[in-house]
Amino acid sequence: MLRPALPAALLLFLAVTLHSGAMDSTVHFLDYGAGVLALVSLSATVLWGLAATDRMVLHTPHRLLAQAVHRGTGIAGLGFLGLHIWVKVAQGQTGAAAAAVPFTDGVRPMLIGFGTLAAYGFVAVAVSGAVRGAFTGRSSARWWRALHTVAYPAWALALLHGLKSGRAAAGWAVAGYGIALAGVAVRLALRLRGPRRTTGSEPR
Repeated sequence: MLRPALPAALLLFLAVTLHSGAMDSTVHFLDYGAGVLALVSLSATVLWGLAATDRMVLHTPHRLLAQAVHRGTGIAGLGFLGLHIWVKVAQGQTGAAAAAVPFTDGVRPMLIGFGTLAAYGFVAVAVSGAVRGAFTGRSSARWWRALHTVAYPAWALALLHGLKSGRAAAGWAVAGYGIALAGVAVRLALRLRGPRRTTGSEPR
């Protein structure tokens, strides 16, 4: 009995929302907020992904928890990223072609291009994570790690895009991203200097 009423209720809700101007307020918020949420979520994804590889401090249950948070923030980040792109194109702040083809925006080709490259990088990393089971064996694991490492330059490009192409970020936000960037750099340096396992293993 309730099923036929659900579409009608949804249409009524949308009509009231549009009439009251709430939709305009939502789009106005998403114009800035979606990009910020995407950058924060993807930054957290990178940080939790690095934490999940730690074997000096974290035990197996903690690493599994870090992996779960890593995946969750990654999914959220991709969702906010898609919403960010849709809002910018819908509002005419960039074109669909410029959003898809790097460095073709007529106003800010470099900054928008950085965002496009970052988006492709994160999508590639997400796909590699989703099909991780296909990368079995020692040689395949190396390819998986190499592809997953694309997240780091993609994140750097996303930071440049987010901090320079939009509104001026608050000082605390810039400082926070700087600390996160330094932390990732230190953690990567320690990881590269750490001992490598000699036996075949699953990609981390």
